[in-house]
Amino acid sequence: MASNPAAVLSKYHETFGDTFRLYLGGLKEAIVTIDPAVIQHVLKTNAENYQKSEIQVKRMGHFLGKGLLTTHGEAWRTQRRLIQTGFKELGMLSKIMQDSLAESLRDFDRQIRVGPVDVYSHFMKMTFAMVARSLFGARLKDEDIDLVSQTICTVQEFIVRQTLQPYLNPWFAASGELRKHEDRRTRADAVLLEYIRKRRHEPPGHDLLQTLIDARYSDGEGMSDELVLSESMQLLVAGHETSSNALSWLLYLLSTHPDCLDRVRQEFYSVLGEAPLSYADVLKFEFTTQVIYEGLRLYPPFWMIDRMAVADDRVGDGVIPRGSMIIVYVYGAHHAPRYWQNPENFDPERFTKEEMKLRTPFTFLPFGGGPRVCIGQHYAMLQILMILSDLIRRYDFELVPGQTIEARPMVILRPKHGIRMTFTNTTVPVVRQNLKPRASLTARDDPRHGKGFAQQLLIAAHRAGLFENRAEGSTNRVET
Repeated sequence: MASNPAAVLSKYHETFGDTFRLYLGGLKEAIVTIDPAVIQHVLKTNAENYQKSEIQVKRMGHFLGKGLLTTHGEAWRTQRRLIQTGFKELGMLSKIMQDSLAESLRDFDRQIRVGPVDVYSHFMKMTFAMVARSLFGARLKDEDIDLVSQTICTVQEFIVRQTLQPYLNPWFAASGELRKHEDRRTRADAVLLEYIRKRRHEPPGHDLLQTLIDARYSDGEGMSDELVLSESMQLLVAGHETSSNALSWLLYLLSTHPDCLDRVRQEFYSVLGEAPLSYADVLKFEFTTQVIYEGLRLYPPFWMIDRMAVADDRVGDGVIPRGSMIIVYVYGAHHAPRYWQNPENFDPERFTKEEMKLRTPFTFLPFGGGPRVCIGQHYAMLQILMILSDLIRRYDFELVPGQTIEARPMVILRPKHGIRMTFTNTTVPVVRQNLKPRASLTARDDPRHGKGFAQQLLIAAHRAGLFENRAEGSTNRVET
């Protein structure tokens, strides 16, 4: 169970049905479900009766403090109202995110010229830096980003061990293992607290930290430095791993489905040309959004959601006693044959607007559901699209042969061995119209033109309207 809980739960579902009971670590009884009716009841209809379980309230709270991820009830509602203001200003954050991405891509470009790279580790760095600078602004130092990032990864792995192997907790305390992780957290806290305290005496910034500092409760009081720290740390935890894992699996899937990659690349050029992506562009990417959703279905970052029943309850014919732990098995729901035809196949057409209308509610849960749906889901989609748009327009990529690609369910569903790929600069898109002979010119084909010819060709084609415009029903298109 500890090595691959998702594989065990999937096997149990095949044997015992959509909802069954098991003992976690041989000690804690849990009800596991992929039934959308039960999931909707727990996460939405009677959400007040289902609090976050000990995994998050006690284990994560011990390391991350009391914040949005680790509280419930009125305290949670108050914090959510205050914090969600910052996520309504994503247009303001676009510039910070683009600047962070540009810096990350300079390092990425140097690395790929040396040889194959593990995209998972690079996306972890990219997304963490982007979230950290969205929170703390551009002045956050690289070495501080690295320290906090490494601390979060190490502590999360320890929390999983505490949860799946609770019989080891006395040994963790006696051996000094618990203290070692607490000391790591203390060092990271000290770094971020320094930024928070400095900001209170500086001119207002245009980032999420300023939103937290400016937030006021009904009595006019603001958050303490310690509460701002807890919320910041929890936003860092939740805000980067969803995107980094989604991007890793997306590149893996696109590398094995070249026709799909061509369509995504074509859509980016059609909408953006050579321009950077901003928040105003997000809704324009119809097919790319379908691809992202299908990637999130196959590899949901949050592969399970846990809750605890506050009082006795009933769902249909099922009884849920007070104190029961409920595991919403998201991965299982996303791969259930009764809700998805050929569920192991990669098929973005599942997420056309027409298909989405027919989808059974609470069978697709990449960001959770109900009142506690992920507060940063729109930020995550912007982040994924922003990084994907730059990478796909810059590079061609392929998997390194001979590697084993396998998912590892930790707090997040990660690639167990990473995903190694080789990257080369992409060729210039070939622009053609259906009624004319197919063009075959690329920048490399014409020695008379210098380095800037590729960019000039793209901009000229975009201005001339030769890129496909699906909204206007044009038949023009870009091939790669």
